[in-house]
Amino acid sequence: MRQLQAPGQAGPIAVRLYRPLLDTAQGSAVLPVLVYFHGGGWVICDLDTHDTLCRELANASGCAVVAVDYRLGPEHRFPAAVQDCIAATRWVQRNAAALQLDATRVAVGGDSAGGNLAAVVAIAARDAGEPALAFQLLIYPATDMRRCAPSHTTNGEGYLLTRDTINYFHDNYIDDAAHDLDWRASPLLHPDLSRLPPALVLTAGLDPLRDEGMQYAQRLSEAGSPATFISFERQIHGFVMMGKVIDEANAAVRLCAAELRRALAAGSPPRPAGN
Repeated sequence: MRQLQAPGQAGPIAVRLYRPLLDTAQGSAVLPVLVYFHGGGWVICDLDTHDTLCRELANASGCAVVAVDYRLGPEHRFPAAVQDCIAATRWVQRNAAALQLDATRVAVGGDSAGGNLAAVVAIAARDAGEPALAFQLLIYPATDMRRCAPSHTTNGEGYLLTRDTINYFHDNYIDDAAHDLDWRASPLLHPDLSRLPPALVLTAGLDPLRDEGMQYAQRLSEAGSPATFISFERQIHGFVMMGKVIDEANAAVRLCAAELRRALAAGSPPRPAGN
């Protein structure tokens, strides 16, 4: 693992580069890469909290992982996190050769708030005419800041992540209710979800965010952007991080890694074109 910095609008952004243990050439092989944004409601968590997950994804997929330490609320409100994640992804693409990464096989991904940011980065790259991303790994993503999907009510109490906690995170990230309708906060509300990278959208059946993930996968598919939707019906929000106590967490990580490996394999089908 290497500690690096990417340039950002407000100063350097700390990133970590993980290469799989089976990279026996000791870093000389050019690898596909997942740019990963951690969860935590845009307010908590960091590179350390998601270190194990990033290592597991790298080792199981055979891909490199670049984890991004984006700015958090309440000190840094929307759209600071978005700006950092876009900047870090562009830095990876533009410096891929120096990092021994394949600039043509770059994916974005994240869990929860990080899944939100990954979806936004993919849309922003398309709209800006940036080089096409290869894949989106969206693990129980937040996609609609209005927080009005039925699962916010049915799963809003008793399953670790509660409605009150979601509202706390929202209020420490979003400082103007009008921003709830901004697609950079609510990618589900973007009017055009066509020509986006293939996506795996993974949700948990007992998660308040379940329906937002399902709706986002549906909208991607309806717009012609390939999307695979998988729900672990017996699980709660955050379960992917619980591999020491939940067997399905390990199964979910293996699934994500397999999809990542397949999507970033050399000779994969062409990706949707940007503008």
